[in-house]
Amino acid sequence: MDEPGSQQVLRLSTRVIGDITVVRLCGEIDILTATPLSVRLDGLTAGPRPELVLDLRSVTFIDCSGLAALCRARNRMRIRGGRLRLVTSSPSILRLLRLTDLAHAFEVYPRLSDALARTPGKAGILSPAAG
Repeated sequence: MDEPGSQQVLRLSTRVIGDITVVRLCGEIDILTATPLSVRLDGLTAGPRPELVLDLRSVTFIDCSGLAALCRARNRMRIRGGRLRLVTSSPSILRLLRLTDLAHAFEVYPRLSDALARTPGKAGILSPAAG
């Protein structure tokens, strides 16, 4: 997703752990990177009962188009009976989820190991801290 000459760069890597696909995102999820990200996530969520963890710990910025890409992936997962988890402890991302009233739409974990646990966690924000 890196474009020559673009200041907005999003790097993506995937790996499979058991039956869970982990997508590590590094950089910015914004109007320039959200569409290619959505295309990639569409491919990863195409099958029945997809299991996907989005590791956002190295995401430095996310805007409304980035949030839309995450919501699209979440909706595709729900339709297919899958599960989407986010990994982040970034105060700015957590605050953005709270401010947009999306905090309880996602399972959010501070550590990858927690997100990979077999038992579904309670969907929601990590901390009720004010933002």
